[in-house]
Amino acid sequence: MSGDRVAAIWRSCLLPGSETFIRNQADALPTWRPVYLGAVRVASPLVRDTDVVVCPDTPRGRREWLRLRLTGGSPRLRRLLARLRPDVVHAHFGGDGWLVSRTATQLGIPLVITLHGLDVTQQPAAPGPRGARHRRNLRTAFDRAALILAVSGPIRDRAVELGADPAKVRVHHTGVPVPTEPPAGPKNWDVVFVGRFVEKKGVDDLVEAIGLLSDLRPRVGLIGTGPMHEQVRARAERLRVDATFLGALPPAEALRHVAESRILAAPSRTASDGDTEGLPTTILEAGSLGVPVVSTYHSGIPEAVTHETNGLLSPEADPAALAANLRRLLTTPTLRDHLGHEARRRVERDFNLHQQTRHLETLYNSLTPTPS
Repeated sequence: MSGDRVAAIWRSCLLPGSETFIRNQADALPTWRPVYLGAVRVASPLVRDTDVVVCPDTPRGRREWLRLRLTGGSPRLRRLLARLRPDVVHAHFGGDGWLVSRTATQLGIPLVITLHGLDVTQQPAAPGPRGARHRRNLRTAFDRAALILAVSGPIRDRAVELGADPAKVRVHHTGVPVPTEPPAGPKNWDVVFVGRFVEKKGVDDLVEAIGLLSDLRPRVGLIGTGPMHEQVRARAERLRVDATFLGALPPAEALRHVAESRILAAPSRTASDGDTEGLPTTILEAGSLGVPVVSTYHSGIPEAVTHETNGLLSPEADPAALAANLRRLLTTPTLRDHLGHEARRRVERDFNLHQQTRHLETLYNSLTPTPS
């Protein structure tokens, strides 16, 4: 990865530990060189010394961060971008796209925005002035962007509903690394879940479903934390579910647990505030490891999982249907192995990180003159 052309990868809060997909994608660019740029640095395992931060944690930096959020402009951001002079700015999430759009436009740098889910579902649906402001900012960012990437078809459709020019919007699946061979080794978990303990992830539906499998008593590993953590833990104890709460783990350790599980459960659903998934990366990562997924007909998930072909799907927020699919895979090893094999084939064909980043580079190239 060394090239003459530079992509400034913009994430205002650089970089939450759950957003490995941003690092993975940019690090895998074969010829373009990524420079990571953010407004503020957040404490996480993904932080790097080479990250460029606009607003340091000082009184002056905090004032600059407030100014950027209120106005969409920052003299320091403009100076930094002018000095870096990237060939494109690639912002992740719609709100972050707005924060950098004014400066990129002023400097004549093409702006790419990737939409991931909540940025066009939950946030624009917020009540009152907050939601109105987000919708207005999104429309401004969409107008200024040269290209808008949506991680799934439903997210593309929602962007268009919110005012994006359909000619600018494309579905682009981020992709995940695919190991040469699926890992071999003992299965220490029957079912594993990876994700934040928030409503849209459906972790409470999973605990209810496991509670319906008391005759099988599957061993469940729950990776993550969040506002629903104590509620879910208490319910698991009442239902006498054999669940181990592993907390938030570094990405490599979380993937090791997925590889050591018979099934990944991803029971996503639309939250009461409208928050919606794009296409959960964990589903693709499990497929790359040959681990079958039990999931739901939610947002972009059916773009990666076809029921009874490379996984099992059920309606959202239906613990009984989820339990029935878990039972099928837990009691039918041949089906489980077949779906895991097909899940890996699907990811290799359609969601391979290196294939997808080559495609991303063709999109970057279409926005910039060919270097002489």
